[in-house]
Amino acid sequence: MSDLIKDRLKKLEHIKSKGIEPYPARTFKKQDINKVLEKKVGQKISVAGRIMLFRDMGNITFIQIKDESGRIQAVLNKKELNDDYKFWIKNLDIGDFIAIKGKRFNTKKKEKSVLAQEIKLLAKSIRPLPEKRKALKNKDLIFRKRYLDILFNKEVQEMIYKKDRFWNSVRDFLKNKGFTEVETPVLENLAGGADAEPFITFHKALDMDVYLRISMGELWQKRLMVAGLEKTFEIGRQFRNEGIDLEHLQDYTQMEFYWAYADYQKGMELIKELYRYVAKETFGTLQFKISDFEIDLAKEWEIYDYRQTVKEITGVDILKTNFKQARAKLDQLGVEYEKKGFNLSRAVDNLWKYCRKKIKGPGFLINHPVIVSPLAKRKKDNPKLVERFQPIIAGSELGNGYSEVNDPMDQGERFEEQQKLRDSGDQEAQMHDRDFVEALEYGMPPTCGFGMSERVFSFLAGKTIRQCQIFPLTKPKNN
Repeated sequence: MSDLIKDRLKKLEHIKSKGIEPYPARTFKKQDINKVLEKKVGQKISVAGRIMLFRDMGNITFIQIKDESGRIQAVLNKKELNDDYKFWIKNLDIGDFIAIKGKRFNTKKKEKSVLAQEIKLLAKSIRPLPEKRKALKNKDLIFRKRYLDILFNKEVQEMIYKKDRFWNSVRDFLKNKGFTEVETPVLENLAGGADAEPFITFHKALDMDVYLRISMGELWQKRLMVAGLEKTFEIGRQFRNEGIDLEHLQDYTQMEFYWAYADYQKGMELIKELYRYVAKETFGTLQFKISDFEIDLAKEWEIYDYRQTVKEITGVDILKTNFKQARAKLDQLGVEYEKKGFNLSRAVDNLWKYCRKKIKGPGFLINHPVIVSPLAKRKKDNPKLVERFQPIIAGSELGNGYSEVNDPMDQGERFEEQQKLRDSGDQEAQMHDRDFVEALEYGMPPTCGFGMSERVFSFLAGKTIRQCQIFPLTKPKNN
């Protein structure tokens, strides 16, 4: 590799010595390659892209040019390029970006090509591209040098386009339903709106520690309900200082909406419609193979009762069990869990997570216990349960919504309980946000809130959430 780089650096100096700018700011007027391929033979064309193949045959050279839209063969010969032919053949390499003016023609083998009449160097590649096989299989290259993975792997490039369609379809759906897109703070005095451990950073201008948000502005969007807005949503980045697995990352895209004068029943109906719309717009189908499950989003969605499901699978009644019994059952089932700050609410949550892996879906999990739902409204017929719903697809929770607590006294008491858990070592318990409780004291209408992350996309795409991030975080490479 060192010798190859030295050779390319020599070529770079030779190019400069001829008065040629190897990294110019301007190029020819570029035409997309996929459109050039549709041109008639003899038409003048102008293409630009990266050289991916280079075959020198003496007086004629075949190269392959790639841009975002596709690839085309370019034919270089001495007749068309005169003295420039020998210069470019000696100084161009695979990986270089070039622009070509010429005309469309077909080779004797009927391959659609461009006959080069003028060449312009756009960027000299100093470091040779790896072999395609190595680029696609080398795990270090796949994430650390993701740009190479995208370059060689058409599927990854298509994933980027699909993810763009995914979030745009979410946005379009909500806009068409009358929701207003908002932006809420990323840096907060208190990390609220979810059970998660936050990242902490320092704010120099205000001389204080602040938290990177762990929700998509939940407590801020509910303040907007207090302020009189009735339908809001936000799509953005949020951060949780937790572990990495097939479904979880530390920074990822999330959408949350808040809908005044609506409850969790209306929320479930809207989410069925949203998920079907987004799946169809993004993937063109409502049928998916996810892990070992065959999923059909078009079918009638099931309803799963939290208490009943856990009892049927584990034998534990979550409303009657205690911490000791719940923990003993987890140990019996071989469930691993974080020991620090472990408590009854975490034990109940882990029992449910054990059960969910067996549920196919699509459906909604409802009737969560209040101890795992500090922001959801209590059910009138059973105050130990809340009006909460979670879409369940292929053994995973793919979203979270509920009728929001708008009773300031109830919310204050729940924050007090959460703070006690936090003080005892549970770093995922929620902080007591007194400013938010004060906002509720001015009055907030009945509201349904819901959030979904890019986990939904990764599940429908049949990949891990890490594979679906364009540039997932990696540790620095050891030199």
